[in-house]
Amino acid sequence: MNLKNLSAWKVIDMGYLVHSDKDRKKILKEIGISDASSLFNAVPKSIAYPKLDLPSPLSEKEIKEKLEIIGAKNKPVNDFSSFLGGGAYNHYIPAAVRAITGISEFYTAYTPYQAEISQGTLQYIFEFQSFICHMTGMDIANASMYDGASSLAEAVLMAIRLNGKKKILLSKTVNPEYRLTCKTYLQAKNVRIVELDYEDGKLDLKQLVRNIDDDAAAVIIQNPNFFGCFEEVLRISDIIKSHSDCLFIVAVEPVSLGIIKNPSSYGADIVTGDGQALGNPLCLGGPYLGFFACREKFLRQIPGRIVVKTIDARGNEAFVLSFQTREQHIRKSKATSNICSNHSLNALAAAIYLSIIGKTGLRDLANICLQRANYLAEKIDNIKDFHLKFKSLFFNEFVVETDNNIEHVLRKLYKEGILGGIKLGNYYPELKNCFLVSVTEMNSVESLNRYLNVLNKIG
Repeated sequence: MNLKNLSAWKVIDMGYLVHSDKDRKKILKEIGISDASSLFNAVPKSIAYPKLDLPSPLSEKEIKEKLEIIGAKNKPVNDFSSFLGGGAYNHYIPAAVRAITGISEFYTAYTPYQAEISQGTLQYIFEFQSFICHMTGMDIANASMYDGASSLAEAVLMAIRLNGKKKILLSKTVNPEYRLTCKTYLQAKNVRIVELDYEDGKLDLKQLVRNIDDDAAAVIIQNPNFFGCFEEVLRISDIIKSHSDCLFIVAVEPVSLGIIKNPSSYGADIVTGDGQALGNPLCLGGPYLGFFACREKFLRQIPGRIVVKTIDARGNEAFVLSFQTREQHIRKSKATSNICSNHSLNALAAAIYLSIIGKTGLRDLANICLQRANYLAEKIDNIKDFHLKFKSLFFNEFVVETDNNIEHVLRKLYKEGILGGIKLGNYYPELKNCFLVSVTEMNSVESLNRYLNVLNKIG
């Protein structure tokens, strides 16, 4: 642009609302109202026009200083001093993961609509799918989903589409937030959800037998479950398979697959989970990524999309979006999901992470988590006023019951710079005196002993 001609440029009003008053009157008349404000009558007056007590505007420098003062009130906790879990886990992330995902071509990539210019994105999504199939033992996996909760809810919707039944058996040992998401997805589907109780931290098999019948679309469990316990998957599978049309849906914690049987080996039909533990930071709850895998015969009902490898017209290897069962690509009545974009950057991080640590590394990682969690649990069980709530075998999480006030215990730990666990009374009223403790490879033996010292003082 020639700067000398700048004065000749005219400022044009490019407002977003381009309708004239005449246009607006016509629109209002068409929908049968006289004033646009009546569109908001459904909003309670108490919140429709709130008076905001906002301070006067600040400069960038002043805002930065103010935020730094607020941020200084936070009490930092070291990675090895966090014992929180419940679906979000603190694992070590190799530097290579962040270095590669930070490359601008990956970092800014969007949905690969045009295969000819999206080969890199399509390839790493394909690799991610391959990793998920290898870990779960399932035939196919889609190109990732939002998180573990929505992934499980989509599995339930898929089960209903497959067999047309309207009854879901959902174990209470499944992550409470996952269960709540399933209920939200199904609230307009005229589907009955039957929640099955637990016994000693695992699904009560007697309840399963009493409730399963020919009307059941699916049985949903989590393994290891929310309490960290291993479910009796072989017995559960046998019960389910006695009802031929009932599907077996399993939510899994991916790191545990390094040492336990994959879900395919015990008859799972659909496998879901959250891939956060695979190279993704905690990030205050997101973004995470869900994974979804199933048997090949369900291919055309899988939500989202699938990337496949093929050969182009010149004989070169190429990657394309193949099955795209969403309303953006097919008739809305045939769409299986409204998922429009997957968390592909998070899926890339998971693929890089798995390629770095490999099969042996995942097994070793899972074993470390298992051993350290069992070490801490055994020691806690010998401290006065503290004991393990359940005696079932567990992976890297376990439930501690105490005769002390839960708030007091967790506050004492916090004062020592330790995030001690999750209060379970918020999710399970009957476990109001219990908290969930999670252990990963980030928790050194020294940090485990420091945790025990604080509990010993309380006990």
